[in-house]
Amino acid sequence: QVQLVESGGGSVQAGGSLRLSCAASGRTFSSYAMGWFRQAPGKEREFVTVISWSGGSTYYADSVKGRFTISRDNAKNTVYLQMNSLKPEDTAVYYCAATRSGLGLGVRNYDYWGQGTQVTVSS
Repeated sequence: QVQLVESGGGSVQAGGSLRLSCAASGRTFSSYAMGWFRQAPGKEREFVTVISWSGGSTYYADSVKGRFTISRDNAKNTVYLQMNSLKPEDTAVYYCAATRSGLGLGVRNYDYWGQGTQVTVSS
C-alpha cells in the first residue's frame, strides 16, 4: 500500500514557476515508477510525465517538454515536478500516481493516486 500527498500548488502568472512535491508513505516507494497527471475542468485526466523507479528514465507529454522536469529522491520518498514557463493552459489539478507497470502513460496503468493539488496560471 502506498499513500501519496501532493503539495506546492498555487496561483502564478504566465511565465512563472512552481515546484510540486509528492510525498509517499511505505517502504516500497523506490520500487514504483511515479507519474504526474493533470485534469482541467471539464476535461479528462491527462498524462504529464513519468519517472522510473531509479530515476534513470523519464518521459514527458509534448505539451510540457522542455518546460517541466520530474525528479525523485528515494531517500526522502518524494517525487518532484518543477514547472517553468507556465502557461494559462497548464491550469489544472495535478495528481501524482504510482505504478509498478513500467513507464505507464495511461491512467489505468497506475495503482495509487494522491488527492491532487491545484495549479492556476493567469495571463
